[in-house]
Amino acid sequence: MRDTPIIIALLAAVIFIPASGCYRRGVQQSLNQTVRTVDSSPKVLADYQPWFGDPHHINVGYSTEDPAVLKKQTEQAKDMGIYAFAVDWYGDREPFLDHSYALLQQIASENHFHVCLMYDETQEDNGQATEDALQAFDKAYKLYIGPSAPYRNAYVLYQDRPVIFIFPKRGHTDWNQVRQAVNSWDKPPILIYKDNPSAEYAGDFDGQYAWVHPGPEGWTANGSGWGKRYLEAFYERMENRPNKITVGTVWPGFDDSKASWSLNRHIDRRCGKTFDDTLHVFRQYDEELHMPFMLIATWNDYEEGTQIENGISHCVAHS
Repeated sequence: MRDTPIIIALLAAVIFIPASGCYRRGVQQSLNQTVRTVDSSPKVLADYQPWFGDPHHINVGYSTEDPAVLKKQTEQAKDMGIYAFAVDWYGDREPFLDHSYALLQQIASENHFHVCLMYDETQEDNGQATEDALQAFDKAYKLYIGPSAPYRNAYVLYQDRPVIFIFPKRGHTDWNQVRQAVNSWDKPPILIYKDNPSAEYAGDFDGQYAWVHPGPEGWTANGSGWGKRYLEAFYERMENRPNKITVGTVWPGFDDSKASWSLNRHIDRRCGKTFDDTLHVFRQYDEELHMPFMLIATWNDYEEGTQIENGISHCVAHS
C-alpha cells in the first residue's frame, strides 16, 4: 500500500504518455466532468469493503478496524468529491464487518462525511434468510439509523429518508415481510436493489442500482468487455420505471485473481479508460433519469480488482 500523499498525487495527476498510448486520469478530474457539487444531485457514493484485517481476506496493508486508517480514507474520499461510503454489511453474521462499520460511522460523523449500509443477503439456503434480514434491519435501526443511534447524523438520506442498498445473493429473503417491518420505522428506509428484483418483490423496493458487469458478451480472456451494453440496457429499463429511483454505477475494471473465490474474471482497466467510459454512459442518461446518486464500484475491493483507492489507471509509465 503506497503512502497516502503519493496516492493523492496519483489521483490528481493527468499524465499523457504518447509512447504507450496510455493515460492516467485522476478520479477527481473525471468526477468533476460528471457531477455538479457534493451538495447537489447526483451525490457520489463509493462502495466500501470493511473486512480488511480479517484473516479470511487478503492483506492489503491496513485494517479497517484501525480508526486512523478510517479517518485517512474519509479525508481522501472527501478530497476527491465523494460524498459517502456505501458499506458492505452482513449484520450479526460478520462481527468484524459490523465493528468496522460502527467505527466508520462514528469517524464519518466527526469529520463531516457520510455512510450508508449495503446489506448483503445471506448465501445460505437454510430457511433463515428472512429472519436474518429482519434481525439485521432491526439492529441497523437501533444502532445506526433510528432516533436513538448515536451517530445518525452521518447516515445518507434521500428526501429525508435513510438509504439502504441491497446486494442479493440466493434470493431466499421474503422482502414483503422485510418491507412491512421497516415501514414501522419513524422514517421508512429507501431500499435500492441490485439490477432487477423478481416481480414478486418489485413493489418492496424504491429503486435499483447497476453493478459491475461485462455485458451480454460475457467475460473474455483479454477483459475487453467493460459493460457498455449492460449499462445501456439498465438505464433504458429504468427510463420505463419513472416511479423508481435509479442509481448509476461506474467502475475502473475488474480482476478477481486475488480472491479465494476467483473465477478468473477480468475487465481491463485500459489505463483509466474503463472508468471514463462508464462515466460517459452515466452522463448520457443522467439528464433523462435525474439520478440522485452515482455509485463507484468500488473504493477498496482489492480482491476483485475494482478499487480506486490507489488509482484508476494502473499503467506503467515509459520514458
